[in-house]
Amino acid sequence: MKIYKFGGASVKEATGVRNLASIARQTEGRLFIVVSAMGKTTNALEKIVDAFWAGRTGEAVVAMQAVVDYHAGILADLWGEPHLPQRVRGFYEELEEIITVANPATKTYEEWYDRIVSFGELISTAIVSDYLCYDGVGCEWLDMRRLFLTTNRFRDANIDIEASTPRLRRAVELASERIIVGQGFIGATEQGATTTIGREGSDYSAAVAGYILDAESVSIWKDVEGVLNGDPKIFDNVTYIPELTYLDAIELAYSGAQIIHPKTIKPLQNKSIPLYVKCFVNPSLPGSVIKESISKPIEVPILILKKNQTLLSIKPKDYSFILEERMAEIFAIMERRRAKVHLVQNSAISLALCIDSSRYLEEIVADLHESGFEVKYNTEMELLTIRGYTAEDLHRFAEDESVYMTQRSRKVVRILSKKKAFD
Repeated sequence: MKIYKFGGASVKEATGVRNLASIARQTEGRLFIVVSAMGKTTNALEKIVDAFWAGRTGEAVVAMQAVVDYHAGILADLWGEPHLPQRVRGFYEELEEIITVANPATKTYEEWYDRIVSFGELISTAIVSDYLCYDGVGCEWLDMRRLFLTTNRFRDANIDIEASTPRLRRAVELASERIIVGQGFIGATEQGATTTIGREGSDYSAAVAGYILDAESVSIWKDVEGVLNGDPKIFDNVTYIPELTYLDAIELAYSGAQIIHPKTIKPLQNKSIPLYVKCFVNPSLPGSVIKESISKPIEVPILILKKNQTLLSIKPKDYSFILEERMAEIFAIMERRRAKVHLVQNSAISLALCIDSSRYLEEIVADLHESGFEVKYNTEMELLTIRGYTAEDLHRFAEDESVYMTQRSRKVVRILSKKKAFD
């Protein structure tokens, strides 16, 4: 059994879906395909969530029509005429009923987010599986909401691997086709409520499937030749990296590298399953492999840029020592408000935190004020992490008037700055 994961960029248009079918056809043995929402569908569905939550039904309906039209274009291209698979039609009807009939007040924003945004993966996999069958590549569609049991932390759920194992293994055993298609990014609680496992979580879905099914390998298909030392859309003269260790990959993912989701590596490392990053534009390229050990260490600096960051500057009003007396209180607020902390710097009575920009920023600041802290913040920040930095890198990136904070160790430097030109 092999696991292939195709991201949204790889199926954003009909050409990509045809390419997926070609890759699947040429792969021998059983194959489990994990597919993300097509293109920027998740972003489009987020607009529906916000309009629905705010009671702007007309706006939500218009936003939904844009999603329908986008997929209709892909379907018409694939079949050469207007076509609507029955399963896709059913998902459209469900989504329309939610935004026109349901009462937002009956659930939290996070619960509605997961319920609505999950349609991206459901629609995408329904189209892909229908096309594979149409193209002569027999496959079976699975609903991962029935197979991946998760915690009820909506928008950032964890998969209960032990509870999910018998469900997924049983479904695969009963599948009559060689190829199986399932969604990334989504699962469900024990009560049946749809959950998502964080943006870009399809990588993690693929890794968990690989772990449960004892896969010989997991491959993530991207629009680049493999792992690069920087995003080619941001940095010039990037370098291809053929091999990385699991530890390298975990550190890169934690720092914000978009090549893999941070949770992806652990289930693979636990069973020594290699992770390949392959090029769907040119499948003949070797790609990169992530595994336990490699032939030689990485010899180029790796640059990772996390955008949409906020800098919080926190100080106790009573001048108590921040580390000894107040740190746990601050991080409890961050956890409660789902703030992801990426950088911490402290003095005796002050604490600076770099967090992902959050829709709950006002609530975070209010909670901190109520707990006796003075708070200032800066939005539209960016966090650059450089692993294996050079003196030239420090001069280029750290010695700039836009830099607010720098943290440096022997191998890694992290630079927090105002949004800059290389965006």
